[in-house]
Order: sequence, then C-alpha cells, then structure tokens
Amino acid sequence: MAQKGEWALLHSVVLEAPQRAPQVPEDTHKVPLEMWVKGTLTAPARLGAKATVVTRTGRKVTGTLLEVNPRFSHDFGDFVPELLDIDDMLRAIVFGGDGK
Repeated sequence: MAQKGEWALLHSVVLEAPQRAPQVPEDTHKVPLEMWVKGTLTAPARLGAKATVVTRTGRKVTGTLLEVNPRFSHDFGDFVPELLDIDDMLRAIVFGGDGK
C-alpha cells in the first residue's frame, strides 16, 4: 500500500485510438495516446488502482498507480568510440591546436 505523500508514477490513456486526430500518421492513429506522470500521492493507494498525484508544477492528475518511488532506468546507451574523435575535432576547432 502506497502512502499519502509518497512519490509515485501513474499511467492513463488520454485519448483512445478512435479519438485521435485524423491528421496523425496512420500507425499513430491506431493506438491510444498514453500518459505517464510522476507526482506526490494525495491519498493512500494500492498498485494497479486509481490514484491521484500532485505534480511538481501543481497539477492534479489521476491514473493507475504503477510504481512508488520510481527509479530512473534510462542511460546514454553503449559507448561509441567515434565520439572521442569527434570530441577531439570539436575542441581543435573551438580552442585551436590539437584539441587536447
């Protein structure tokens, strides 16, 4: 059970597929418009149940509670060795010399 005041991640469907604007690409028009939002719970809630949060900008948003204290799971991907060469080239252009 998540408690009031805990940081949480909610999910909701903003528009079902038939409600999407006609000018969106065909593949986009076939799927619902979804929203994931984080905020502070306004009341205790169970995972998978409806819950309301107040976002950092003060909006009240209701959706399905997915996670409490969600972690950041993104990264910058695998190392790309070519970026070292690009860094050296840019430094040489900006600062002159060999860039080091």
